[in-house]
Amino acid sequence: MLQFYLNNQLIRTDQPAGSTLLDFVRYHQHLKGTKIGCREGDCGACTVLVGELDAAGAMVQYQAMTSCLTPLGNAHGKHVVTVEGINAARGTLTPVQQAIVQEGGSQCGFCTVGFVMSLTGHALSEKTSTPTSALASIDGNICRCTGYKSLERAAQHLTAQLQQRPAAAAVSWLAAEGFVPPYFADMPARLTALHEAARAAATGGSEATNPVVAPVPVLDAPAAAQARILGGGTDLLVQQPEQLRATPVQLLYNQPQLRGIRREGNLVILGGTTTAQQLLESEVLLAVLPQLPRYLKLVSSTPIRQMGTVAGNFINASPIGDLTILFLALGAEIGLSTVAGQHRTLPLAELYLGYKQLTKTADEQVTEIRFEAPTATDAFNFEKVSKRTHLDIASVNTAAWLRVDNGVIREARLSAGGVGPIPLLLRQTAAALVGRPVSLETVRLAQQLAQQEISPISDVRGTEHYKRLLLHQLLEAHFVETGLLIEEQL
Repeated sequence: MLQFYLNNQLIRTDQPAGSTLLDFVRYHQHLKGTKIGCREGDCGACTVLVGELDAAGAMVQYQAMTSCLTPLGNAHGKHVVTVEGINAARGTLTPVQQAIVQEGGSQCGFCTVGFVMSLTGHALSEKTSTPTSALASIDGNICRCTGYKSLERAAQHLTAQLQQRPAAAAVSWLAAEGFVPPYFADMPARLTALHEAARAAATGGSEATNPVVAPVPVLDAPAAAQARILGGGTDLLVQQPEQLRATPVQLLYNQPQLRGIRREGNLVILGGTTTAQQLLESEVLLAVLPQLPRYLKLVSSTPIRQMGTVAGNFINASPIGDLTILFLALGAEIGLSTVAGQHRTLPLAELYLGYKQLTKTADEQVTEIRFEAPTATDAFNFEKVSKRTHLDIASVNTAAWLRVDNGVIREARLSAGGVGPIPLLLRQTAAALVGRPVSLETVRLAQQLAQQEISPISDVRGTEHYKRLLLHQLLEAHFVETGLLIEEQL
């Protein structure tokens, strides 16, 4: 049975774990403030807040998520907040709602709830509110009426208000100011009690050894072998929502042993359910890839990054998976495990056989990703071109890792997406760069050889000729963005 708090109410439900949080909220709890829009995570009309206890169990950390792509099972042990859960007395607006009204940020109103929830999540964040972070918090919300400037003004208005938020007892201050109701202050204790009770029930009443970790419903081995593996749900709930509702699922998102980012010597190691947002915020990764925030800002939107897992992006097997392309150039290896306890390691580049065809069995899951940390003198870059800069699928994406010594390329890896049936590692092109000086002639050689390795097709994201031209230009961009060459040399 799934257990979680929905606004101020404890929920216990036997609804399928693979169904969507959106449908549960609207059709089973009749909370219609959360809207149904695209059902693909693009519009943000269904945005809710999902809070879980931090490692110490002292506070609840909230994230904005699109409920249309959130598996109901991923709400287990957490606090889900819809717009009904932040509303004060009838007729009273929260400061977020008031700012949107004051700045003329709502017309038809359909998208408004999503903006309200995203900005409320921003107010609940531990991080200092800045004009940049306020705008970033609504990067997953689309409005087709207002032209956005009024919503941007509302976000800036809130930034000024949130400058007064204290670092300690922030939730108490937010409740006093009307951003959230007073019951938010009780949620750490409520979730801790929920976890302790569930763990005690699972262990026959024995004392909880780690009460701040939510117990995850686990299938027995035979059932798990037949179940669909489900992480963040950002891909499968777009493609197969009805099948997931009707099929047993093995939930991975909440399993603590599959989370986290650490460094061991010169290796960086990630758990399979590490999210894209956790990559962006990781001090370990920022130390070895300082430009990572710039790259990941091109990957989807904040709510989707907070849900989508690295392993899910790999197993999706999209020829233009952004994280796949990035980690291919890093030379990543993946750890695969079965329910029966079998383990093996595989280079990420060897995972893909053909379009949506993988070298893994159905019951294998990616439990770990590891790669050698680039040194301070290595050059690394990621590029992506899509019809929209943000919240869009790439037409072509590519990454490059170059180890350069005294102006000579000693090692190289180049990856490219959108130019073949699988995420490509451009092996021949990279091999030809080794031993060559960093020069215009070397760039031109790479561009020429890459054209022989790719096989793009014309589709809705561009013609074959356009994609070839994009990769040609982006390979040049790798050398410019890493400072190996300046534009005047090209």
